[in-house]
Amino acid sequence: MEILHLPESRAPEELESIECLPQNGVLWLDFVRETETGWVQQVEGLTGISIHEGHVKDSFNLSHPSYYDATSEYEMIIFRSLAPDGDPRQFTSRPSTFFLIGQVLVTVRPADSSSIAEVRQRLLNRTGRIPTRPIALAHQIFSTMVDGFLAMREPLALQLDQWRYDLFDPKHPFDDWLALIDYKRHLLALGLLCEGQEDVIVQWQENTDTKVDDHLAVRLNDLREHIRRVGRFAVEQQNEAESIVQLHFSATSHRTNEIVRVLTVVSVVFLPLTLIAGIFGMNFEYMPELHYHYAYYTLLGAMAALVIGLLVLFRRKRWI
Repeated sequence: MEILHLPESRAPEELESIECLPQNGVLWLDFVRETETGWVQQVEGLTGISIHEGHVKDSFNLSHPSYYDATSEYEMIIFRSLAPDGDPRQFTSRPSTFFLIGQVLVTVRPADSSSIAEVRQRLLNRTGRIPTRPIALAHQIFSTMVDGFLAMREPLALQLDQWRYDLFDPKHPFDDWLALIDYKRHLLALGLLCEGQEDVIVQWQENTDTKVDDHLAVRLNDLREHIRRVGRFAVEQQNEAESIVQLHFSATSHRTNEIVRVLTVVSVVFLPLTLIAGIFGMNFEYMPELHYHYAYYTLLGAMAALVIGLLVLFRRKRWI
């Protein structure tokens, strides 16, 4: 367990242990979900508040979506954040659980949560505003988590730009369709995750018993706007990916039509020539044209005139 005390008039301080709640300020109890499975007993022993069994199970559920719930004694928020070691083009998210109990904030999070570590270090370095209420501290952590999703936009956009180039490169036909499908699937999951995050913030802001002053309300609205920006980006990228794929198939169809048109013109031009060659290649004994002195040159001239006439006709009809 990591313990951080944020007094009202002194610098934040890390504590090795704690026997009772401090008289003022915010107390942050941070637990690692994988190793500190007995966090419930420590929190109940310190605060005297009993955590509902269902909420305890939710805190260990790795697939739990973003969620808000409250009792008469505390509030619980589950907020999904970005896995720090994942490919930014194929993100994975994990839930962190927050309990707001009076002036105490309890976090139950993954061991490698970079957002929690970043906020703690920022507070210890006294960088930025030091929160005086658990709701403000939770807001700082949520903002840091959402910033991770905002940072994903650039690599995702660059990946789509690369695929856009590859899809229209005639020298190297595109064959990475599974990756593109997986990309769209991740964008859909990102959009749904943002919807869940925004719903949680709205429910928290509307139902919390903690007084939300104008300053905190502005910051919460700003947080919601950041989540919306990530959600809008996910939707726009999905639409862009779909448009690129449709345009790719349209371009492919156009190239195929061009090839078929050329082959059709060549076939139509040579079909009558093949017919003429086939007629005069018959092995009949009595064919008057075979005994004509200039028959060969006349036939070549007729065949050339036929080809030229067909090409002129196709040109006038704009088939070539």
